[in-house]
Amino acid sequence: MSETFLPELPQELWRAGKLELAHGVLQFLQMMRIASAGLGRYLAEVESRGAKDLYGYGSTAAWFADVAGLSRGEASPIVTQAIALNPTRSLDGTEVPAIAPATGVAAAEGAIGEQRIKQILEILARIPSDVSVEDRECAEKTLADLARDAGPRQVSKLGDNLLAWLNPDGNEPKDPEPKQPCREVTLERRKDGFWTLNGLLDDELGARTAAALEAYATPRPVDESGQADIRTKAERQGDAWAELLDLAVACPDQPGTNGYRTLVHVTIGLEELKTGLGTACVDFIGTMTAREARMAACDCLMLPVVLSASGEPLDVGRLKRFVTPAQRRALNLRDGGCAFPGCHRRPRNCHAHHIDHWADGGPTDLRNLVLLCGFHHRLIHHGDWQVRMAADGLPEFIPPQYLDPLRRARRNTLHRATA
Repeated sequence: MSETFLPELPQELWRAGKLELAHGVLQFLQMMRIASAGLGRYLAEVESRGAKDLYGYGSTAAWFADVAGLSRGEASPIVTQAIALNPTRSLDGTEVPAIAPATGVAAAEGAIGEQRIKQILEILARIPSDVSVEDRECAEKTLADLARDAGPRQVSKLGDNLLAWLNPDGNEPKDPEPKQPCREVTLERRKDGFWTLNGLLDDELGARTAAALEAYATPRPVDESGQADIRTKAERQGDAWAELLDLAVACPDQPGTNGYRTLVHVTIGLEELKTGLGTACVDFIGTMTAREARMAACDCLMLPVVLSASGEPLDVGRLKRFVTPAQRRALNLRDGGCAFPGCHRRPRNCHAHHIDHWADGGPTDLRNLVLLCGFHHRLIHHGDWQVRMAADGLPEFIPPQYLDPLRRARRNTLHRATA
């Protein structure tokens, strides 16, 4: 074995000039590349003779991992590259040519390093198997010659040009039919009445879901009620999910709803419905407060089944209380979105609220309806704000006395300003 000498280091490197530093870096870089190529030739020879016969290991990579103190994952690419750059022999002694012999020559001279070698091998792996041996060898030599003096971008561009020349039609698709997306959703009701929603979405649907939730989960700006949005991100996304579900249910093509916003049946006593006190049964599997049932009944999110004191069904949803598509369009034009002062939510994010509740005899006509987003709908039902229809046929809101002792009426001017 010939002895290899490393370049001599000056005793005080900090005294070296810039040319001496650059010369030293290039010398050591070339020595490292030559040493790596020499290691590859040794590994290729071990592969030819068989690591099992030589050392009792099942593979050259396993033996090299132990010798070098590497993991199998670290050792395997080194051995694979060594075999690609150097010829080996099969069990019967027949020579197996290298995949990239010209690249191996350049590596042995120290002209190219690990990164360019890996890049060239990746390009060669993309060449179709039906390309002739002569064309493949020509492409590999062209890449190796360019890599001696060029950078990664030039090599990559040459590789694209070679592939376009060798395979102008591209690779034949492996799957003529697209695969069925992998999507899973489970919904389970817990003992405490809450529901657990879990899902597994493919990348495309996950991105769409994240974009939709992000669009509806933005924090609410401070409106004229003076309430800042203190919800956590998870809570805002939960409310966003509710809004998206409302949009889906309101779709005219929604199966089973005929364009109305009916979603589930709520069984409630007559007194509970009128007073807002007590509870209601949701589809015979859960409960909600009577106040929540009154609010949900405004825009037909739920179809109430009203019972007498003795349990006799008095009313299974009065069809005349439904907001018709024509009424909804008129509401959208009149209010332009949530009518609460300072709210920016658009019509598609709003419910149709009965000013005089339908359970109290309020009619379902435009003079008794107003658009409210989910947040301000709850505020009107459960807070101290009041809404009424003014003489000009537009809704106006009366603030609580603690906000305005005179309780002067307010309107939302945002939608009309942009109309």
